Parts: sequence; structure tokens; C-alpha cells
Amino acid sequence: MKARYQFRFYPTDQQRQSLAQLFGCVRVVWNDALALCKRSEKLPGLNALSAMLTQSKKTDERQWLKDVSSVPLQQSLRQLDTAYRNFFNSCNGKRKGGKMGSPRFKKKTNSQSAEFTKSAFSMSGDTVYLAKIGDLNPVWSRDLPSEPSSVTVIKGCANRYFLSFVVEVEPVQIDAKNQSIGIDLGIKTFAMMSNGERAESPDYSQQDRKIRKLQKRLARQVKGSNRRHKTRLRIAKVHNKIADTRKDFLHKLSTKVVAENAVIVLEDLNVSGMVKNRHLSRAISQQGWREFRVLCEGKSEKYGREFVAINRWEPTSQVCSDCGFRWGKLDLKVRSVKCLNCGAEHDRDENAAKNIEKVGMGNRHDSKWTLRDCKTTSVAKPSEASRITVPLGR
Repeated sequence: MKARYQFRFYPTDQQRQSLAQLFGCVRVVWNDALALCKRSEKLPGLNALSAMLTQSKKTDERQWLKDVSSVPLQQSLRQLDTAYRNFFNSCNGKRKGGKMGSPRFKKKTNSQSAEFTKSAFSMSGDTVYLAKIGDLNPVWSRDLPSEPSSVTVIKGCANRYFLSFVVEVEPVQIDAKNQSIGIDLGIKTFAMMSNGERAESPDYSQQDRKIRKLQKRLARQVKGSNRRHKTRLRIAKVHNKIADTRKDFLHKLSTKVVAENAVIVLEDLNVSGMVKNRHLSRAISQQGWREFRVLCEGKSEKYGREFVAINRWEPTSQVCSDCGFRWGKLDLKVRSVKCLNCGAEHDRDENAAKNIEKVGMGNRHDSKWTLRDCKTTSVAKPSEASRITVPLGR
């Protein structure tokens, strides 16, 4: 399986200018090719786009495209061709996932990138050579598991530079401590495990207040001014700090969960629908539930584990994990519930995690009640003290 290893590097002033020229050329080639595609009645193929690039290099307006390596320019055309194919497959229903939009023009203020294949880069010790850029010395935090097939140089919105390597990774064989685990995702408590463990979410409130304050200042500043540019960089740095904190937390938690359990069971959450709640949309977006699922799924393949995502319509919060009695829907402020049948008192999230594990392992949580003369009750109300205990805040 393939994986990406990303390392930060600090270019010299000369390399910074060369990289800026390279990013500009890649952006111009993408925008020119995209404009040609939008003007054409029939979408031109990769060969027609490559011929267009060859002709544009011979003109006086685009002759400076010869000053940079041709490999990133050709890769930019390949990426545009792939983007259009993914867009059409998404419209036709051939591509899984949500609907994709058509390719858009690239901006100078957004993140910039350029991809080099094997013919345009080489590695010697700790040094990476890029064609017409020079030798770069990234900060190696770990060793590459294999020879990289390509490397992408990235410049973020906050002027941070990274080298991203595509390498081949062999599966890792590690004995699991537990047979299975169910995970219920939340906001304050990011993950509640079926074994009783909790993973608290990092606190983003301080950084979030900084972003709101800076965005108010940005809205009042003149477009194109130096002060607006400085404010935009400050906002990008705070966003990077939040993203780095979240990524570090999710990587550590997903690695721990996958390494210790043979089967990982998660619930298929409708995140796009949940963020429509204007009271919780900001908090939900900051958690990274989808990213956590992607990390668990990818690391499960690496470690030889089984990953299961149960149906989002499973009533995991409405069923007693001990006896299978179904008490109905609960309000979000209800954090603890007492079963009317067996008398067991459950924490809402822990009970849901246990039910998620049972459903993922093939054990229906209401199977004990299928042959009994019992009826499911209506939606529980906070006034029913015999069924609901400890109505804490969200």
C-alpha cells in the first residue's frame, strides 16, 4: 500500500525565489488549460493539453515557462485531466462519495504545490535535489520506509514549506490486546470506548477567539493593502496551529486504537447534515470526525485489522446494552439513563459505544427482546425521573 510522508524544510532566499517562480508557472499552466477546457465544446484530452503547453512556450508571453522544470508543468496537466475525470464520474454515479464540483482556477494566495516524478528529483543522504531548484535539506523526523516514487513541494498559506513523499509501505504484524472495540464520537468527549476509556477533545476555544478577532479586523481593511496581507498571514498561522493540534491528537488516538484492537467499529455519522445545526456546527467542524475515520480505516489496512462502519440509523442511544430493552429517543442534555427493565444505570455515551460494538460484531442489541411480549416506549422526557438520571449540560 502507498502512503505519504511529509517533512518541513527551510529554503534559502534564492531557493524561495525559484520556488515562487515554479509555483507561478504551475498555476499559470493550470489556469490556461482550464480556460481552454471551459471554452471547448468537447473536453480536450491530455495530449491536446500537452501540445497547447508546447506551443505556449514558443510565444513571447509564455516563454518564461522554459525557466522551470517541465515535469511539474506536465504533472499539473495530468492532475487537471484527473480532476475532470473524477468530476464526470461523480456526476454519472461511477465514483463513490459525495458529488464533486468541477475544477476551479488557482489563486496566488492559496496553498501552492508542484509535483516532481523520479526523472526530476534525486536523494543523496539527507539531501533532496529538485530539478532547477537545487539541494533541499528537510527536517527528517523519521526514515522513509522505501524509495519514493514522487515528491511534492508544498507552500502553505502561512508561508510554510513541506516536502511530501509517496512511498510504498509494507503491512505491519502486531498482536492485538483486545478482540474488538466500539467507539462513540462526541464533542466534549471526542471518543468514548466500549471498554470505558475516554478521549477528551483538545481545547480550541482560545485559538478560535483569536481567529474571530482577526477576521473582524480583516473585514475592515482595504483589499490589496499590506496590512490586510499581514492580517491574512496571522489568520493562516492560527488556523495552522489548530489543524496541527487536531492532526497530532487524531494520529495518536487512531494509532493507539488500531494497535490494541483486532476489530474497530465506528458509526457512520451524517456529518454534512449535522453541521447544519447552527448551534453546534462550529464545534462539530473542529472535531475532525471524518478525518479520524479515514485514519482508522487506513491504519487498519496497514496493521492487518478489520474496520467496520455500522449503519447511521442504528438506535445505539435508544437501547440498553445489558438487556436490550429499547427506551426510545433521548434529548441531547440527558447524559445518564436508567433502564426500566433491568434497573441498570448507564452513561449515555458508554452505552452507545457498547451497542456500536455489538452491532459491528454481528450481535443485534435488541435480539433478547424479539421473542418477548414487550413494547418499545415513546420518546423519553426529562420529567421521567425513573428513566433518566443526571440531566447534565451538553
